[in-house]
Amino acid sequence: MTYKAPTQDMLFNMRHVADIDAIARMPEFEDAGFETAQAVLDECAKFNEGVVAPLNWIGDQQPSHWDNFAVKTTPGFKEAFAQYGQGGWQGLQHPVAYGGQGLPKVIGAACGEMLNAANLSFALCPLLTDGAIEALITAASDDLKERYLAKLISGEWTGTMNLTEPQAGSDLSLVRSKAIPQADGTYLISGTKIYITYGEHDMAENIIHLVLARVEGAPEGVKGISLFVVPKVLVQADGSLGARNDVTCVSIEHKLGIKASPTAVLQFGDAGGATGYLVGQENRGLEYMFIMMNAARYAVGVQGIAIADRAYQKAVSYARDRVQSRPVDGSMNQSAPIIHHPDVKRMLMTMRAYTEGCRALATAAAAAFDAAHHHTDAETRQANKAFYEFMVPLVKGFSTEMSLEVTSLGVQVHGGMGFIEETGAAQYYRDAKILTIYEGTTAIQANDLVGRKTARDGATQALALAEQIARTEADLMAVGSDDAQAMASSLKAAREAFQSAAQFIAANASANPNAAFAGSVPYLMLTGNVMAGWQMARALLAVEGLSGDEVFGDAFLQAKRVTCRFYADHILTKVPGLRDSIVQGADSVNAMALEAF
Repeated sequence: MTYKAPTQDMLFNMRHVADIDAIARMPEFEDAGFETAQAVLDECAKFNEGVVAPLNWIGDQQPSHWDNFAVKTTPGFKEAFAQYGQGGWQGLQHPVAYGGQGLPKVIGAACGEMLNAANLSFALCPLLTDGAIEALITAASDDLKERYLAKLISGEWTGTMNLTEPQAGSDLSLVRSKAIPQADGTYLISGTKIYITYGEHDMAENIIHLVLARVEGAPEGVKGISLFVVPKVLVQADGSLGARNDVTCVSIEHKLGIKASPTAVLQFGDAGGATGYLVGQENRGLEYMFIMMNAARYAVGVQGIAIADRAYQKAVSYARDRVQSRPVDGSMNQSAPIIHHPDVKRMLMTMRAYTEGCRALATAAAAAFDAAHHHTDAETRQANKAFYEFMVPLVKGFSTEMSLEVTSLGVQVHGGMGFIEETGAAQYYRDAKILTIYEGTTAIQANDLVGRKTARDGATQALALAEQIARTEADLMAVGSDDAQAMASSLKAAREAFQSAAQFIAANASANPNAAFAGSVPYLMLTGNVMAGWQMARALLAVEGLSGDEVFGDAFLQAKRVTCRFYADHILTKVPGLRDSIVQGADSVNAMALEAF
């Protein structure tokens, strides 16, 4: 089965969830309206369907491999990556001043979804490069920007993020890599970094590592961490490449999924020290790295949506072809394609509704990001910044957890054949698992949502969002159709449950932290469900007013209506139960004596 980019749904979200024409009225985005989005998405679809997607299966079967400190990527990856750079895709949403195209995140996110759906392993390389670019634009000196940004944005060079060490996973206070200042203003970097995605490969002539390390005499803990640019190959003052830096890939990991993506163990300084260049100021490295990390967290959420859509498309294709059993309603006298069976339709609708709900959520978040950075009104910028920051752990946490359920259902639709690797459904299931782990596990996203996003302001932002949702409920009731009223009813119950859970979290995060954090992941899943359901409610409102629309057509709009109603009936309805587990279930989480586990 070939991948088909869901451009119609993406464009629907851009117009009716994100209001892309309003974004196009902001400075620097004047040429980035709906028509531009259509043209870009069409070209992006052609590239990913025709060039990148065919490499997905071979990447799983012939993954990247390490040999004598070098990494050889899957056959075809190097050539595809060259086309990716030449097409301008790496620079899509980066500033024109540095050689990018300067398009809004709303368009960039849709293109990112296509790339990840086409080939998740391949897409990880440009994903990390995007994060490195954002960190350098925000915090690097003019000299570093001039030396590295153009090549990164063109796709000639790639970027990495080097946080984790053998003794320091998510707890970065334990980072031990050292940076020794030199007379010429550089630093000698030494230490070991693990889990470095595309830390070594053959697809580009240079790899620009962004590395966390401690300068001699720095404070203990996270306050003493600095960020350094450490290129694989040193870059001369004129921009040409010089000698190989003291950075060595000593191995790559053998993984459950994303096998074509080389996950490197990097050794810095075995021959005396790798030359590094300080980004910004000493001891502010974690602050700068979070720029990269937040960009990557949103992007990983989009990966969840992408792999879910790929699994859904494959499951639908199989369900249309696989003949087994007569329909229970007697509509056929012989065995029928399994798509006729109610439970198969339930599984497919669950896959579809989750995917479209999370896509709408990610689109709304991207629109807020664009407004936060480009709107002319300061108050509007601040409001959108707050909205985006609240959404990031949801896009990352909820969408990736969703992808596990969707890809598992994809295997289930295939039955026994789904358990057979040659079918291909299992690859999506295996690939999806990493999404809930890297760039901060689901628990870390939940801790962020509980601590920084809910408790810190006494749930003010959460309750303000609830008020906006209530207004959508009123709009649905005013429409008055059966679908609108059903959505309004489910959304109201979910919103009220969200309010109760947010108030419980805010009241207990300091006073009774074990109670609050026992429900942190359920709270994330509840909130993600509500926010995605809210966007599906807004989508339904749009559909109600679009009969005969020439852009999307009646067939698309009817399918969207049905999917929104399914989300209301089958997914939003899970929220009150999660509320009960958060508000009433903390004692049973914490009651077991540790020695009894």
